[in-house]
Amino acid sequence: MGIDYGERRIGVALCDELGMTAQGVATLYRKNREADLAAIAALVERFAVERIVIGYPLRLDGSEGIQCEKINRFSRRLGARTQVPVLRWDETLSTKEAEEVLRRQGVRPEKQREVVDRVAAAIILQGYLDALARGDKADDARKEIDADH
Repeated sequence: MGIDYGERRIGVALCDELGMTAQGVATLYRKNREADLAAIAALVERFAVERIVIGYPLRLDGSEGIQCEKINRFSRRLGARTQVPVLRWDETLSTKEAEEVLRRQGVRPEKQREVVDRVAAAIILQGYLDALARGDKADDARKEIDADH
């Protein structure tokens, strides 16, 4: 499962059974921490998710910003709630890429808001899947979040 975690919405993507292609499946509108965790946990259970890849918003220079700490806290809670490994994946410019994809496909700007987060989640997950296929090694931005951290 891929997640694009935002202040107002959470984009969710899943991959095919072979782990080759990612597809955006849902946009969750944020309510509160418990409701957000419950909604994702329900999807994890429904789709028998084995691993969660959450976008990690590193700055362009590779440093961590304020949003990274929010992602770390949410990831630890999500891992504890679902008992599924949660991995951070550099999502630098994934939302901009998603907006560009939607623009090229002719999606009107007012309709983009409804789908941009799930498209960004698919871009994050696809990047992870592609790296796995290449045999890339995990680095600091891709390592499992320690649930006890």
